[in-house]
Amino acid sequence: MPTIFFHGPKMEKEKKAKLAQEFTKSASAATGIPEQAITIYFQETDREDVASGGVLVADK
Repeated sequence: MPTIFFHGPKMEKEKKAKLAQEFTKSASAATGIPEQAITIYFQETDREDVASGGVLVADK
C-alpha cells in the first residue's frame, strides 16, 4: 500500500480532508494504483518546533 507523509502546520479537519482527497486523486492518477490502496499520514508541527536558516519559523 502506497503511503504519503505530509509534514506541515496544524490545520483544521476540513483542510486535511481536502488535502487527503487531492493527494489521493493525484497519486492514483500518476501511478494507476486504486485510491483505496493509498494511505496518508498528517504529521502536524508547531511553528516553534521548526527552524529554517537557523531561525525558528515562529520568529520569522
